[in-house]
Amino acid sequence: MTTESLRRTPAELGLPDAPVEARPADPAVHHVRAKLDREIRALLAHEPGTRSGADPEDLHQMRVALRRMRSVLKLSGKLVGDGAEPVRAELGWLGQSLGEVRDYDVLIGHLREVIADFEVRDQAPGRRLVSVFVSERANAKRRLTRALSSARYSTLLREVSLLTRASAEVADEPHDLITGLAKPHRKLAKAVRALPADPPDDDLHALRIHGKKLRYAAELAQTSAKKKQAAKIKTLLKATKDFQTVLGDHQDAVLAAERLRTVLESADGPMGFVAGRIAERELARRAAARAVWRDSWAAVDTAARALHA
Repeated sequence: MTTESLRRTPAELGLPDAPVEARPADPAVHHVRAKLDREIRALLAHEPGTRSGADPEDLHQMRVALRRMRSVLKLSGKLVGDGAEPVRAELGWLGQSLGEVRDYDVLIGHLREVIADFEVRDQAPGRRLVSVFVSERANAKRRLTRALSSARYSTLLREVSLLTRASAEVADEPHDLITGLAKPHRKLAKAVRALPADPPDDDLHALRIHGKKLRYAAELAQTSAKKKQAAKIKTLLKATKDFQTVLGDHQDAVLAAERLRTVLESADGPMGFVAGRIAERELARRAAARAVWRDSWAAVDTAARALHA
């Protein structure tokens, strides 16, 4: 069966021909449904490319759409009914398969860039090193393909599509999406305050996840904002994106160093030498991110506070 034959359309899930739109004055639930509608369409659009593997960006964008849906359901899922939490959990299941392959894509792409700058004599062992991770990625990709071809995935798509449709019981429940930004900001600020001077790698990774939740909540709130509020949210979005980039570089460096340590346990000769060189670079990249992340957080904190000043 070809990738094209497995392409799903919005219409097959009962979605309207045109994306759902929400106006600033509409109730919050309309904005939540419109966001879910946009993201499930994005997920469907990138599914064929994710299956084929022709461009890693398709998998990345499919994963981003999934994460945005999970974030919306976490923060505002009660607006669309009791089915929100089970759907969010199932999106987490799919996210694990997407994330495994995405981590390999980031690692492989980065290693190829690093190795391209090495001396000619280190190019061949560098390519052999990359081939180790290419093989591991192929196994992860097979697991992802099975997930995307499963009945569980088809059921998940239908359940998400149901959440985009109107329900009289919850449609008019009062909820302010902009005021709601205070909650993810508080959680992020609390997590920052709890960190020691030299935080463990896992704690900084958790911090990045908190920051991402704030960013996705701000994206949702932006559609309901008036002009003055919209400008402040735009500033917050830029700050959270920068924060995510810094901590993302940190996490990528940590994961790369861990993978290279595994290779070093069994590799010797030229490939072991190249793996050691790259590991040292990754540790330096980790240190660089640690030197600036608090400044990046300060910009996020300032932007979030300005919204409620």
